[in-house]
Amino acid sequence: MKVAFASTDKTHIDEHFGQAEHFYIWDVGPESAEFSGVVQVKADADALGHSDDKIEARAAALNDCALVYVAEIGGPAAARLVAKKIHPVKSKDREAISVVVEKLQDVLRSSPPPWLRKAMLKGERPAI
Repeated sequence: MKVAFASTDKTHIDEHFGQAEHFYIWDVGPESAEFSGVVQVKADADALGHSDDKIEARAAALNDCALVYVAEIGGPAAARLVAKKIHPVKSKDREAISVVVEKLQDVLRSSPPPWLRKAMLKGERPAI
């Protein structure tokens, strides 16, 4: 599954969803994980001014992702992501992306909670 990380330094989850300019994308599975690219949110999206437009631009850019890890996210933004089948996860204490990827793999190998099993199937379900 594709997982996005909001980061200012490419290494730590340290950015607020609404302020992130870059999301680092990883393909994460139980047995393998690899960096797959960067999604850059264009400055034009921020120039739109309205926060709903910023949220929509970021959500559209992350459409292929099942999870997005952020330092902070507001309630309305989180609700919009969930409606698009993207599960936001707040990361504590500026965690390293590599550590979170390893923890996620451990959970995937054992018994993922229902919300994570659902997120894992995101790419396999036909769009309605």
